[in-house]
Amino acid sequence: MICSTSPSRSSSDVQQYSRTVLRWLARKLSVSGSSLAHFIVREAGNRLAPYTTAAKDHLRGLSLLRRFDGVLAFSEEQYHLAMLEIELLNMANSGRFRNSRRKLAFLPYCLRDLEADCRASNAGIDHACKGCSVRCHVNAVSALLRKHSIEPYIWMQADLKALFRRSKDGEGGLGVMGIACVPELVRGMRMCAKLGIPAIGIPLNANRCARWMGELHPTSVELAEVMKLLA
Repeated sequence: MICSTSPSRSSSDVQQYSRTVLRWLARKLSVSGSSLAHFIVREAGNRLAPYTTAAKDHLRGLSLLRRFDGVLAFSEEQYHLAMLEIELLNMANSGRFRNSRRKLAFLPYCLRDLEADCRASNAGIDHACKGCSVRCHVNAVSALLRKHSIEPYIWMQADLKALFRRSKDGEGGLGVMGIACVPELVRGMRMCAKLGIPAIGIPLNANRCARWMGELHPTSVELAEVMKLLA
């Protein structure tokens, strides 16, 4: 149903599906009569459940106050729908992203080598990797992105919404790539969609920052998936 004889229309169809239908599905999860919604949620769960085995235990361990945090309180079903939405947005936006005159990427600080003396410093938009550790995932991803003419930054302090609003109308447009935990990544990609900016993204292998675990733990991203997305 998403395919079209027109490539541009196909991209539009996928993006519209991601923006509207998946949010409708999330609202319909508890409605027994919504057979289509429950079918998609069930099938997504069957395929993606191996990647969200800790979600229910995490939710049970949240304090009452933290259960009102829209990111921390993601349910397992929300994870599955968000993962599907990320893939749909990647399909919709990859062409426009590659053709953007300027391409920015934002990496999470938790992806760096926590045992190294990180020398990243502010490079105008935000902090940039200085390549101080060969074991650092930020170093590896940053080197790969630069080969594809993408500017990599470690997101530390930049006001992304304000930055994107200022930059999106430049000649040739702006494209954005994100690497983050699933809840933060899908929120960022939705923000870009509202601003008309083509965004692509790769989820981290695990949520291991202090927000989730009380203290910072090392995490990783699949470099092969990054390469595949840029191919």
